Amino acid sequence: MLEVLGALGGLIILLLAGDALVRGAVNLSLRLGIPALIVSLTVVAFGTSAPELLIAIQAVIDGVPGLALGNVVGSNTANVLLVLGIPALFYGLPSSQSRTQKSYLQMIAATLLFIAVSFFGPITWVHALVLLAGMALILTDQFRDALSGRAAAAQEEPEGADPTMRGWKIAAYLIVGLIGLPLGASLLVENASAIATRMGVSDTVIGLTLVAVGTSLPELATTVVAAMRKHADVALGNVIGSNIFNLLVIIGIAGLVGPLPVPPAFLRFDLWVMLASSLILFPVVFWHKDLGKRWGFALCALYVIYIVIVLGAEA
Repeated sequence: MLEVLGALGGLIILLLAGDALVRGAVNLSLRLGIPALIVSLTVVAFGTSAPELLIAIQAVIDGVPGLALGNVVGSNTANVLLVLGIPALFYGLPSSQSRTQKSYLQMIAATLLFIAVSFFGPITWVHALVLLAGMALILTDQFRDALSGRAAAAQEEPEGADPTMRGWKIAAYLIVGLIGLPLGASLLVENASAIATRMGVSDTVIGLTLVAVGTSLPELATTVVAAMRKHADVALGNVIGSNIFNLLVIIGIAGLVGPLPVPPAFLRFDLWVMLASSLILFPVVFWHKDLGKRWGFALCALYVIYIVIVLGAEA
């Protein structure tokens, strides 16, 4: 009973922190004259990926590196199919007006680089440095875009932003979000994992499913709030930026802590599911399709099918 209450408490913290982070990020973009997309690709995405980073490092230290890989691969799949699917199913996302083409291609490139590195596994400090170098290149490019977009951003105000919001309040929102998200995720995952362990589920499946979904809840909370506020750039940018961060930074740092053996099942199935889920967004990004309820239903259904296959393989 206490574990159930702990999991629910973590979920509540996640929702409140997600709202705070979106408010702070959107108003920070207004204050700095930077497009909301750039902020969501950095501050929001990095903040919502904090649980995956903490879990990956701890997993390597504890001698269960498969949990770290399963968490990242499972989270990236869940980010696209579940994190975008649920808000699209209930609220819809006006994604046809989003400007995420470049960052989307960077996510695909990061995914392909990670898959290539995985086939040369186990992932060691050498591979880790390659992944981190890829992240450095992306951040440098985003910084240049932020500087070039400063003048244009000054002419357009992000919807729902408060031009009169004081700096200390913006900082407070961001701090509450960045602290609350990993705290809530940690509380939820810890209790949910204890429940799953009692049911006799393996660490690999826990990483790909329960822990992956649990650590994706910050992204889900942030994306749901962004969908409610019609901030499509924040929603898509959050998922894209989080997926890039998961692959290049989380595995990069974990690889510096210790080697990460890549299970054969990942090479045969899970890595390709992760890539396929990312490619599903191509028409949304390049053909300017809105993520309506039909899209939401399809994405959620695909994720359910994936979970059934993973659990079936475990059985």
